Amino acid sequence: MQFDVKVETREAVGKGVARTLRRQGKIPGILYGQGECLALTVDPAEIRKVLHSDSGSNSLLNLSIAKGGKDLKRTAMLKDYQLDPITGALLHADLFEVALNKPVRVRVPVAVTEGTPAGVAEGGILQHNMRELHVECLPGQIPAHITVDPTALKINQGIHVKEVPLTPGIKILDDPNMMVVSIAAPISEAKLEALLSTTPAGEGAAEPEVIGKGKEEEGAEEAAAAPGAKPGAAAPAAGAAAPAADAKGEAKKEGKDAKGEKKK
Repeated sequence: MQFDVKVETREAVGKGVARTLRRQGKIPGILYGQGECLALTVDPAEIRKVLHSDSGSNSLLNLSIAKGGKDLKRTAMLKDYQLDPITGALLHADLFEVALNKPVRVRVPVAVTEGTPAGVAEGGILQHNMRELHVECLPGQIPAHITVDPTALKINQGIHVKEVPLTPGIKILDDPNMMVVSIAAPISEAKLEALLSTTPAGEGAAEPEVIGKGKEEEGAEEAAAAPGAKPGAAAPAAGAAAPAADAKGEAKKEGKDAKGEKKK
């Protein structure tokens, strides 16, 4: 699809100039050409017309460029554009000049024909595996979309990239063995439930890991290992008060240590 678009060149660039253009209902644009780069003033309505077309950004733009009293002719494609994140208004457009005798590489959407595939009628599920294809062709041969017909497909059948019908001059660059559309077999409720309830191989019921022994258990083991300890004697409970004699001995020891530190 082609569009005739009128644009103007501009000398001034920068954020201030861009804001001024937008207040005037225009947007700034750039034309990346065959060896030259032109700053443009563009009508956003022309760009929106292109974006809303069947070909979208793959459309050809026949530019009429007003420059210094002259009217230049260029053929370009919409390479990129910028939208306001809040209002959705167009803010900027990048155009790329193309030569009609040189191939270009673009992405073309895949369209599936209407009608119920044989596999779907049998209970299968239609899967649209690839939404677009990467193709190479001359600018004038770029299709709006590439059509595939899955109506003859049965369950577990599909159409690969190498099986997609193409017009002469168009080459698909994607892996030829990739699946574009396919019919998947349905999953019964019993099988789905079994898959969800089955524990993966190598995994069992998780057991709590013993990180360390409790204080009471450690105390019991130490008491049992102490010299003179009677077999089966229970260790004192955690937090229980120490015997009075031990407490006095500890107090005397601490007092001696404190005196020694003072002398030092």
